[in-house]
Amino acid sequence: MKDYFFTSESVTEGHPDKLCDTISDTILDECLKQDKNSRVAIETFVNGNNVTIAGQITTEANLNIEELVREKIKQIGYDNSETDMDYRTCNINVDIIKQSPDIALGVNIGGAGDQGIMFGYASDETKEYMPYAISAAHKLSKKLTQVRKSGEISYLRPDGKTQVTVEYENDKPKRVETILISTQHLDTVTNEQIRKDIIEKVIKTTIEPDMIDEKTKIYINPTGRFVIGGPLGDTGLTGRKIIVDTYGGYAKHGGGAFSGKDPSKVDRSAAYMLRHIAKNIVANGYAKKCEIQVAYAIGMKEPLSICVNTFGTGTKTEEELVELINKKFDLIPDGIIKYLDLKEPIYTKTTNYGHFGKSDLSWEKVINM
Repeated sequence: MKDYFFTSESVTEGHPDKLCDTISDTILDECLKQDKNSRVAIETFVNGNNVTIAGQITTEANLNIEELVREKIKQIGYDNSETDMDYRTCNINVDIIKQSPDIALGVNIGGAGDQGIMFGYASDETKEYMPYAISAAHKLSKKLTQVRKSGEISYLRPDGKTQVTVEYENDKPKRVETILISTQHLDTVTNEQIRKDIIEKVIKTTIEPDMIDEKTKIYINPTGRFVIGGPLGDTGLTGRKIIVDTYGGYAKHGGGAFSGKDPSKVDRSAAYMLRHIAKNIVANGYAKKCEIQVAYAIGMKEPLSICVNTFGTGTKTEEELVELINKKFDLIPDGIIKYLDLKEPIYTKTTNYGHFGKSDLSWEKVINM
């Protein structure tokens, strides 16, 4: 038991990296809608008013990638090339080839699509079984997008970031120490108005009142100006927000990104499965927090290793939990895909505001163990 501060960040769907993640997952979902056996590994890069999509797709799907991309950029809200990007005029470059036959040799027989290590994590800090800081940061980012799209704060633009620092006492969240929000805006509004609206319509409607006190520090657009944003303000690339996507830095990450990858890639599917298992270890009362690691080899079905860490909070030993996992769950790639129903076009639902903690995703279901 210890006292400390911990910080996590989130970003809105208009952040350049998240724009790229969304485009990649939109293409993946369209492939899976038409062909559930599609093999997809797509990367998107944005800069200025330019979009580049590259990677490997093997599918029977008939794709109009340019149409998909423009519609998604429109939905996010980018329609002004002077401040960020314009879905109508942006340049879209596509460079896609088929999956390497060398990789397909292993995947076609049910093996992992790559070597690597993956982690899953859960804790009892929130009702979503997520760490408090990343949960709060995601809620703020999502609210920031909601008030923009609804017109409640009409001068906001799509790009934005949030960051939450939490004070822990005896290893439990006690209060919010700091809230930082940077949000793109039109040039017609004052900093004072932005601060007032964000505090009243975003922060106070999102963060529990008993977690904020007179010592909580709130920073809104600390540079004083955020008009140029999106791909015009910074380049974006698929997979650069892996800590935002997972546990906000509170748990380990194997290094593999999620978006744009079909479920034969264990970077994605195994990370989802391990979150499911860790969440259910906590939900079933076997630990207050749990982190699980597995390792895979390309082309091989069974994981090379499984490691469980309950940080001294377990009601079962970690060896007993490994034994329980081996009895209860099939951790070969095909077993994970079938158990979590991962060949469905579900991936654009995962892209923004975290891949974990959303009740409508199969890996978030609580079961009896």
